Amino acid sequence: MRRRSAIATSRASEPVENFAHQHQNVRTENGVRFGDLPEFMDFDYLARVTRYNVSVLASLAMGPGRPDSAKVLTKVLDNKTQLTWMPVTGASTYEVVRRKTTEAVWTDVTDVGNVTAATLPYSKDDWLFAVRAVDAQGHRGVPAFPLPVR
Repeated sequence: MRRRSAIATSRASEPVENFAHQHQNVRTENGVRFGDLPEFMDFDYLARVTRYNVSVLASLAMGPGRPDSAKVLTKVLDNKTQLTWMPVTGASTYEVVRRKTTEAVWTDVTDVGNVTAATLPYSKDDWLFAVRAVDAQGHRGVPAFPLPVR
């Protein structure tokens, strides 16, 4: 059995950052107070951000693992994309997420079923792809970017 380890880093900041209050030695210059001081902290905002971060981490922890060995096959030059991956314990189905190469976030999802390979009618030149596992309760795992294989 392969052991998994994860390192999570979390940072809470102001919605509109005031750099005089971050990563500064505590001091006063020209009447301006610098430093990470409690009077500059919005504890209600911090509580909301913390609840959000914890809920995301809990959701990811409940989901299945990330598909190992995800690959995009590049032997054939055409406008389709062939993906393969290894099965994930606890997965009942898999989704391929995609986004245009100009987009910053996933914009489309295709449920490909309980398989370990899929061919999609989208060009690998125009789209970025990843594969994620979904368990029977609908918990989604972290998407795995496929590596190109010739």
